[in-house]
Amino acid sequence: MTTGLPRHFLLASDFDQTLSFNDSGLTLSELIGASGFHDKVEGLARSNLVQQGGELAYLIRHDPEFRGVRREHLEETGRRVGLRSNIPALVEFLERGIDGCQFSFFVISAAPREVIQSALDGVVAPDHIFGTELDFDPATGEVRSILRVPAGYGKVAVVEELESRLGIPAERTIYVGDGSSDVHVMLHVNNRDGFTIAVSENTQLARIAKSTVLSDDAFSVMVPILDQVLGWNSGEIRGLFESNGLALHEWERARTDRITVRSVSTTIDATV
Repeated sequence: MTTGLPRHFLLASDFDQTLSFNDSGLTLSELIGASGFHDKVEGLARSNLVQQGGELAYLIRHDPEFRGVRREHLEETGRRVGLRSNIPALVEFLERGIDGCQFSFFVISAAPREVIQSALDGVVAPDHIFGTELDFDPATGEVRSILRVPAGYGKVAVVEELESRLGIPAERTIYVGDGSSDVHVMLHVNNRDGFTIAVSENTQLARIAKSTVLSDDAFSVMVPILDQVLGWNSGEIRGLFESNGLALHEWERARTDRITVRSVSTTIDATV
């Protein structure tokens, strides 16, 4: 039995294409009938006008096709974004913790906060979500200003804020992301001996993240955490998944972990 205070870890995750399959900006553009979203984002990236990840906030504030966006559009976008499997199971597990370890889970994303809160309603507490903060005109409902965009170094600022608030040492910070907008925060976490996980084959992140997990299941990020951070063996990891009603159906162990997770009930049904 572990004695003393549990080790406290900060687990921070991006949202777009990390907890979700789709980019919320594309979903929003389809909702309001705006055209050429990807071309506009690529144009902003080439111009270096905004930090990577902050393109949607810029479009909402300045692009004529996005100026009509209201709070209700963002909330509906959140309801339409496709989420990875077993996010509730992951959050519940992290809240319970395991013997000797405590986790605090937060979402840090440049997606509008209203989108993330709507998508994760009832799963992640609103005060554990850091997204782009928009100021709405009470008379027209339009966005009149952008208060904060957690993109690029903005994510670094949020991570440091949470570490200070929770009293968590930098080496116990774990960050999960998928794209170029996560490069700055991953480098920051790595440089202070934290742990980083990529959930895509983005070439920039592949050289930076300490582990890469390719899976449709959100719970899969626990595999490298248990394996590389906590030093569990494969039998212990499989046992933990099964105790949470899941089964590691496929696990190709390498620097990139390709993982298929199935519910135990589904696995049993398939053998009957």
